[in-house]
Formats: sequence, structure tokens, C-alpha cells
Amino acid sequence: MKAPRPTSLTVIAWLLIVSCVLSVASFVMAHGNPAAENIMRQGVLPLWLQYAIGYLGMAVQLVCALAFLKGKAWGRTLYIGWGVIGLVIGFATSPMKLALIPGAILFAVVVFFLLRPAASAFFANGRPDVSLGRA
Repeated sequence: MKAPRPTSLTVIAWLLIVSCVLSVASFVMAHGNPAAENIMRQGVLPLWLQYAIGYLGMAVQLVCALAFLKGKAWGRTLYIGWGVIGLVIGFATSPMKLALIPGAILFAVVVFFLLRPAASAFFANGRPDVSLGRA
């Protein structure tokens, strides 16, 4: 029998989904915004690559959040892996490294909940969950 989904995973998944929707809106508004693009140009990565990584990251976040809701262990692995890669790229290329710290702390908190024993028990059985609500 599949372990019940911890409430923390449900909350995290839905927060990631809402965050992703808001981030897409923010990113779309940044296109053509001279102030936003001037800040982005201070980094070492070309503007087009920053946008590509940003949109890819939002897609990965959305896919991972849906995988969390369905109890797919690969979603947890992908989220942690992509998050570490994103932090490494961010700290290596961002001109405003201090601005990355709140996101790094939030990522660490999410990872903590993803790796708790209750979450591990939930992800241990790969059977699909039939609903996206709380199990």
C-alpha cells in the first residue's frame, strides 16, 4: 500500500506551481524592459541564454511539482539536481550574488522536506496517485 502524501509535499508542490505561474508572468514582462535587461546584461551569460535557462527552469519546476503530487521519485531527484545546477550557474555568473541567497535558503528548506522519512516513504512506491489533491 502506498504511504499517504505528507501535507508538506502537497503545500510545497502547490507553492511551486503558483510560483512558476508568477515567474512566467514576471519573465514575460521583463522582455523589452530596459531596466530589467540592463541588469541581466551585467551577467556573463548572453541575454538570450539567461531567458532560455529561466524558461527551462520554470518548466522543470512545474513538471517536478506535478511529479511530487503524483508520488514520482524522479521528480524529487530532478528538482534537487536542477536546483543545484541552477545555484552553481547563478553563483558563478550572477553580478548580484547576494540576491541569490534567499532562493538558496528556500531551496534548502524544500530539499529538507523532500528528504524527510515521510516523503521518502511516499516516493518509495512508484504507483501513480489518481488525484492531484491531498492523498
